[in-house]
Amino acid sequence: MAKQSAPRRLAAIMSADVVGYSRLMGLDEVGTLKALKQRRSEVLAPLIAKYHGRLVKVMGDGVLVEFASAVNAAQCALDLQHETAKANGSLPEPKRITLRIGVNLGDVIVEGSDIYGDGVNVAVRLETVAEPGEVCISASVFDQVKRKLDATFDDLGEQALKNIAEPVRVYRLRPPPGGHIESVIEPTPPRLPAKPSLAVLPFTNMSGDREQDVFADGLTEDLITDLSRNEGLFVIARHSTFAYKAKAIDVRQIARELGVRYVLEGSARRLDGRVRINVQLIDATGGDHLWAERFDRSVEDIFSVQDEVTGKIVEALVGRLTTLPARSRPKNLEAYELCLRARPLIAHLAGSAEAIRECEILVREAVTIEPDYAEAMRWLAFTLWSYWAHSIGSPETKRPESIEFALRSVELDPNDAGNHWVVGYLQAYERRWAESEAAFAAALALDPNHADTLVMSAEMLMWDGRIVEARDMILRAFRLNPHPAGWYFWILGMVHYAAGRYDAAIDTLRNEATYRSGSRKVLAAALAMVDRDREARREANIFIANNPQFSLGRWAASQPARHLVVVQYFVEGMRKAGLPD
Repeated sequence: MAKQSAPRRLAAIMSADVVGYSRLMGLDEVGTLKALKQRRSEVLAPLIAKYHGRLVKVMGDGVLVEFASAVNAAQCALDLQHETAKANGSLPEPKRITLRIGVNLGDVIVEGSDIYGDGVNVAVRLETVAEPGEVCISASVFDQVKRKLDATFDDLGEQALKNIAEPVRVYRLRPPPGGHIESVIEPTPPRLPAKPSLAVLPFTNMSGDREQDVFADGLTEDLITDLSRNEGLFVIARHSTFAYKAKAIDVRQIARELGVRYVLEGSARRLDGRVRINVQLIDATGGDHLWAERFDRSVEDIFSVQDEVTGKIVEALVGRLTTLPARSRPKNLEAYELCLRARPLIAHLAGSAEAIRECEILVREAVTIEPDYAEAMRWLAFTLWSYWAHSIGSPETKRPESIEFALRSVELDPNDAGNHWVVGYLQAYERRWAESEAAFAAALALDPNHADTLVMSAEMLMWDGRIVEARDMILRAFRLNPHPAGWYFWILGMVHYAAGRYDAAIDTLRNEATYRSGSRKVLAAALAMVDRDREARREANIFIANNPQFSLGRWAASQPARHLVVVQYFVEGMRKAGLPD
């Protein structure tokens, strides 16, 4: 009978050894052994547990660790170097323990609790290529982690490794500049973009009737939407410009704070079926008025006025008018005004039952009045989804209807980026990944300045484990929307958490804009992960008091994650904070 061959498996192997071990032992044998034992128990062991690794063996001055995931192995190596450097901070130079680390992904032979083979040998040889304090990885690891780690990669080319038959392409793995994601918000004042940059300030309501504020705000928002669709312009998002509403601030200061060169300001007076609009475009660098005009029209012509203003601004700033596919406009002014009243509520749907119910009433009525009103249809879809997402009322009954309305909004108006991102977001929760990605791509193709789409895309990238790409998306979104709605900070905090940057997550999620929302559960998890147990329990208790139907099982099952390991990172922290299973 043929002898059965030893079992094999694919594994990520981390090999680490101490630089100058013999010198350290010669200086202080007892002290060195004590320090190494302490590092293994206080630094190495917790990191191995955190990244679901297995300590294969300790080899005098080195260790061999096995992981099922190349991402976990590489991140563990980075964190091990970081924590080792921190532990050395108070020690004199001669007594510092410094590591070289190699990580490889390859086939290994399994014999009991030990492993052998080229998969192990390459990892051991990679550590000899690494400089003290560095991590070197093979090309097989690089291919798995290049879009999933918050790190920098230096290509060292092909290296001939001792006793390895063929050269191995090696990469140096380093933390990103600054060590980790501290902040994605640019310093003040932000740098001016290369393309013409513009902020549209809230139009002043000159009607003498506060009820007309909604109309003036809607005019501003629609102009921002239409201008931002032009890829030749950089346009600040609505939420950031509305931060200056009714404030007597010089336009040059506003331009500096938002990082734009041009400012559009104006006023609207609506009376007896007529509307008078005054608009002026200002070059904030010198305070020059580039263009100004007054429009006196019937209120039914408001959308024609918006198109005309948009065209003149684009022509003034870009030098030519680019013809873009027209967005669908409502035919009924009553339906339009109901939708205008619903718009400010959208930013508060993340867990506010009152905002969700009020928004549903408004947009349902708008759709009843005008069944083909695409924008109202998409907000109805998103509002109904919010019932399900935040466990309000009988949520499961709302979910199929929300998908139906979202798809219908794209059918009614395929040229509106907002319709596409709502579809993309909901499809991700339906596990329809390819369709979701296509919808987000369509939204950004229609409107490259659409900050909300960028943030929603970042969340989807995070759930896919693509943390660096998620960070880059949020960087773009915050630049376009430097004074965003609270849910931007919620998603940024989640990206920090997914990257293992718990202190950054805590700082972000304590921002007043998001602190009292559903993001509190992620804050509780982040606090628990850094052993601030009393604070974590407090935040978890407050969250449950406001969300009594929450359970970790339901939450985990509902998240749009292709890889459950990302969800489990969050579940681990939430459970540690005391949130119920």
